[in-house]
Amino acid sequence: MKPQDIVNEKSLWIFGYGSLVWKPDFKFKRSKIGYIQGYKRRFWHGDNFYRGDDLMPGRVVTLVEDGNWVEFVPRDDDQSPLIALVYIATADNPIYLGPASPEEIAAQISTCKGKTGDNIEYLLRLAQFMRLYCPGVEDDHLFSIEAAALALMPYVMGSYWSVPTP
Repeated sequence: MKPQDIVNEKSLWIFGYGSLVWKPDFKFKRSKIGYIQGYKRRFWHGDNFYRGDDLMPGRVVTLVEDGNWVEFVPRDDDQSPLIALVYIATADNPIYLGPASPEEIAAQISTCKGKTGDNIEYLLRLAQFMRLYCPGVEDDHLFSIEAAALALMPYVMGSYWSVPTP
């Protein structure tokens, strides 16, 4: 499907995989929980506005190809795949940061802040959403970064921070 084909559709589905899952900031009629086959979520996209700034860009998720085809599959077994609009930051994006170790990503996330808040909030809310709404999904990338960031919090925040258990 091409962008111009969207006008012919009766409804528009948007696939959110980052902050849109817990803070959509727009009106919608329905939502579905699902996944896109052929892609994996990674904290490889820089953010110099919402969760960071020009001096200390935050890290937010993007999708990285992990296969040969793409299809959004709703979580409910009785639903067939559907077409959805999705934003993907590619490696040619000027603020694309690329891969790093969970510890490096966590260190960056734990110290960055942008116009909409701390980068750590983005990470923790995404991990919380996945635990609550997708408990059977294993996301080692997300949860290893969360664990590394939580381990850093006493050093970053001092005595004001108590580490919750995931």
